[in-house]
Amino acid sequence: MPNFLIKNATIFNEGQSFVADVWVENNQILAVQENIVPAANTQVIDATGLWLLPGIIDDQVHFREPGLTHKGNIASESRAAVAGGITSYMEQPNTFPNAVTQDLLEDKYQIAATQSYANFSFLMGGTNDNLEELLKTNPKNVAGIKLFLGSSTGNMLVDNPEVLEQIFSSTPLIIDVHCEDETTIKTNLAQYKEQYGDAIPVTAHHLIRSTEACYLSSSKAVALAQKTGARLHVFHLSTAKEMSLFRNDIPLQEKKITAEVCVHHLWFTNDDYAAKGNFIKWNPAVKTAADREALWEALNDDRIDVIATDHAPHTLEEKSKPYTEAPSGGPLVQHALVAMLEAHFQGKITVEKLVQKMAHNPAILFQIEKRGFIKPGYFADLVLVHPNDPWTVSKDNILYHCGWSPFEGTTFKAKITHTFVNGHLAYANGQVSEIKAGKRLLFDRK
Repeated sequence: MPNFLIKNATIFNEGQSFVADVWVENNQILAVQENIVPAANTQVIDATGLWLLPGIIDDQVHFREPGLTHKGNIASESRAAVAGGITSYMEQPNTFPNAVTQDLLEDKYQIAATQSYANFSFLMGGTNDNLEELLKTNPKNVAGIKLFLGSSTGNMLVDNPEVLEQIFSSTPLIIDVHCEDETTIKTNLAQYKEQYGDAIPVTAHHLIRSTEACYLSSSKAVALAQKTGARLHVFHLSTAKEMSLFRNDIPLQEKKITAEVCVHHLWFTNDDYAAKGNFIKWNPAVKTAADREALWEALNDDRIDVIATDHAPHTLEEKSKPYTEAPSGGPLVQHALVAMLEAHFQGKITVEKLVQKMAHNPAILFQIEKRGFIKPGYFADLVLVHPNDPWTVSKDNILYHCGWSPFEGTTFKAKITHTFVNGHLAYANGQVSEIKAGKRLLFDRK
């Protein structure tokens, strides 16, 4: 593996920005300082005018392997991820078969060991009857446990209150939850079916999967975590009302209850359903402009700790079906970072805060070993960005297996020029290296 010297980059790290060089040898960062003289056999990258960020850590993706590989697979989606500056990801258990036993979970790790372009972890899935398997999960090499408290792709709804309390009371691992109240959703859906039959418009999606459905479920999860002392992380928040459940008066390292928001809930609103249709149909639903504003406010004041993607590809054919038949979810890993940088240019977030929420905080929250920061001794997971090289998302430059993006036609000002994964130059100037350099994430836990 060649060594690299990244010269004269504007580095964003730990709340600061400064110009310096970064020396990468083998898979690690050796030095971050000014005027490093290149050693022999070192490839020099002139990063004058470019921004250098820690590699993005995405704590929620669905890469669809095994069992749903017509939508995407570990190789195709991790390839798109490194092109988007995402160097590590945590994949969800609702593949087929569901990753709800240790053997099935390990099968996914074995696939990724040879197929992943980015670093990886796979969450163990909870069900109404697999507590014994959950408790076998190794906290040193598995990111956490995923519970679906609202149904989504797959059949992993955990809706038995006694089982939930048992899980919350029994595991020291982070419990990651999808919160939507199924009874509320079914009641709302029945009302719209009575009015529209099978021709329900997609513009009703945020009313069917409503604010109340989200708040009822997330507030119960938070209350249960407070009762049991569980370590809870609430995925993809989407409503203003839920923001009252989360705190910003203690450091992240001391929080027992943490929160995530996804790119699509920060970018789109229900006003976009008319133009985008099922291509922005997600669970939880994209909601109102007021909800989006509240999410941005909570993100910036640290009630929300992490930005993620919930990358969940479906085929164009599947998404082109009528609303009641089209699945929820969409591909985002290739465009998440540039979309959030676009939000920076719009004045919604600083680059320092963006790096905190997309790199530092996921590493702190999940206790990931030696990733998420630009520091000597850390793995060389790095992203170089040109801050002013506009480009437009089109079919020609989309790398997702599904071949489409909700951002098609959008012009972004920033462009990712280089991505390093474990010191390997995984992406450079529009080309993904075919060397799959991703490694299993490890966690600094007892």
